[in-house]
Amino acid sequence: MKLQLSPEDEAFQLEVRAFIEESLPADTRERVEAGRKLRKEDFVRWQKILYEKGWIAPHWPKEYGGTGWSPLKRYLFEEELGRAPTPYIITFGILMVGPVIMTFGTDAQKAKYLPRILSSDDWWCQGYSEPGSGSDLASLQTRAELRGDHYVVRGHKTWVTLAQHANRMFFLARTSDAGRKQDGISFLLVDMDTPGITVRPITTFEGGDEINEVLFDDVRVPRDNLVGEEGKGWTYAKFLLGHERSGIAHIGRLKRWLQKARRIAPEDRTFARKLASAEVELLALESVVLEVLAEETAGRPPGPEASLLKIRASELQQTLTELLFEAIGVYAAPYLPGALEDGFAEENFGPAYAPPLAPLYFNWRKASIYAGSNEIQKNIIAKMVLGL
Repeated sequence: MKLQLSPEDEAFQLEVRAFIEESLPADTRERVEAGRKLRKEDFVRWQKILYEKGWIAPHWPKEYGGTGWSPLKRYLFEEELGRAPTPYIITFGILMVGPVIMTFGTDAQKAKYLPRILSSDDWWCQGYSEPGSGSDLASLQTRAELRGDHYVVRGHKTWVTLAQHANRMFFLARTSDAGRKQDGISFLLVDMDTPGITVRPITTFEGGDEINEVLFDDVRVPRDNLVGEEGKGWTYAKFLLGHERSGIAHIGRLKRWLQKARRIAPEDRTFARKLASAEVELLALESVVLEVLAEETAGRPPGPEASLLKIRASELQQTLTELLFEAIGVYAAPYLPGALEDGFAEENFGPAYAPPLAPLYFNWRKASIYAGSNEIQKNIIAKMVLGL
């Protein structure tokens, strides 16, 4: 499938491609292409380059620093970012808490937080899941008790991505036990250097350090850091997750992975059929993304199709990492944690691109779980689309 672009949109796509080619730092490009671990400065440097260009927040309204692009131009931009390759945009500020603050926050919160999200001067993390509350998020037990002009927070968050880099967190906490369990949840913001906050790393299966536990021990959060109304956090959380899931397809990155698998593929008819099947699935996913863009162009916000995108995109992400792993064969099999670090002596382990593929494969097993497990997404589709 090839989009039939207008001359204006085609010129825009070429402009984005040229800008990335000229502006992406060479060392960052090399690190992404090689599958190396990215440092905080890699993300921040690239995001500041986009910020200076005025392209860091395509989804935001223009009055808050967005681009004013059409949904199609946003899609073309994101596809080029994935094709390049570039570091992915850290979504917790731009795509997640930013839209919540601009939609439900006070004027003071907008003035304080939105400019620093745009400039990447603040790094946000998300405190949703808890040891006993993952897919059933409404059962969360972190509690925020209002005492005067502060909430006092006690609790335990887990799977907090990149919390080790963050200076701010948005999180859900229980402020009431009255009514339905969803009705007692509030949406709060906190500085990560507040006394009583402890960040503990979780080492993932492939040796990564991207996720953490965050513990709250009588943490004092100013009442002014409540977003919207007390007890409405569940509504804001669903609003946020709709934005997250609708932007989760990463078509450009998936196309890059597919092309890489094709370049290194063995001459094998069975494997060729697997690649062809994955390409068909990718084209189908892209067609759904374009349908969602058409709905957005007509003024309709993401609905249950966001759950469909989340399911199919995560499954395809896993399929492509499996194909990359299979294409390398025995060279991808050794578990080499150091393969993601700069300076790894890759020449001793077969092709240069081989050592990081096992960590990539293991890491992307998470795709069907984060942002709401695929089982939960299927329940949403059954209820919202099929009426079951």
